[in-house]
Amino acid sequence: MGSSSSSSSSPDNYNNSEYGDIMKVETTGASLITAQQDKLGYAGIRASDKMAEMDEERMTVYREKILSVASLFEIDPVIIAAIISRESRAGNTLKNGWGDHGKAWGLMQVDIHPDGGRHDPKGDWDSKEHLTQATEILLKFIDKISVKFPRWTREQQLKGGLAAYNMGDGNVHSYENVDENTTGKDYSNDVVARAQWYKRRRFF
Repeated sequence: MGSSSSSSSSPDNYNNSEYGDIMKVETTGASLITAQQDKLGYAGIRASDKMAEMDEERMTVYREKILSVASLFEIDPVIIAAIISRESRAGNTLKNGWGDHGKAWGLMQVDIHPDGGRHDPKGDWDSKEHLTQATEILLKFIDKISVKFPRWTREQQLKGGLAAYNMGDGNVHSYENVDENTTGKDYSNDVVARAQWYKRRRFF
């Protein structure tokens, strides 16, 4: 599934976007903690690849919505897909649209808990409106990281923004330990690896 796309968008269109080239972002992949979701006995990029593959068939349902939102913000759609894979396993872990014990909403898990992002969830859990809101949140974090670390490359700022999407920009202190405060201590590395898998797969 997903080895070809009905869209006219080329996956190469985003290589020189203002957010950088996802294929140039360094990654160590998933931690063993994250890999245990699928009872994998290994970690790293191999584990991220396997989990992205496990979600691929479910992801096809959302392909056109992802492409539409990605086009709106001029961001590589594989990044959105990778967050969906990491956050909700393409919807597979949600209960009536909710995850994280009722603290987060939708495919990309917009945090609504008072101790978190305090966002008002928009749209149905699998809607374009939800994906739009979540992607806007991501891009705001990338912008915050870009201001906080102006000397980082675009790819480093993208990775930092992904970590911030999970735990807030205040928890990103260095590039070397970008995931030190993220869930599983691997969030941005895992998302990047999953995105690269979807890119190699030419899912979009």
